Amino acid sequence: MRLALEADIAVVGEATDGATAVDLADRLDPDVVLMDVNMPGMDGIAATRELAFRAPRTAVVILTMHDDRVTRDSALAAGAVAFVAKQQMDDALVSAIRSAAGNRKGASD
Repeated sequence: MRLALEADIAVVGEATDGATAVDLADRLDPDVVLMDVNMPGMDGIAATRELAFRAPRTAVVILTMHDDRVTRDSALAAGAVAFVAKQQMDDALVSAIRSAAGNRKGASD
């Protein structure tokens, strides 16, 4: 709902688990995927790793309750371009999405 308030951000899909998120991103080719770490089945770290392989032009922003070094390092190593803790969500999240979209791999192609 928060993202719907932003004129320059359009939500094109939603998934409740990592495997569905990867499939949707593969089909929809979004600029940015906002990925939660905790999801049933394939978690957000594994889904980010898979997206880096299947949809390398899509930037992944990780959103999580777990703002710790191990989770952050795992997310970034999996290919995430940004990491936002849910506690700092509002402005930091919108800023991270805009930054990720601006730095999308191959965006100038």
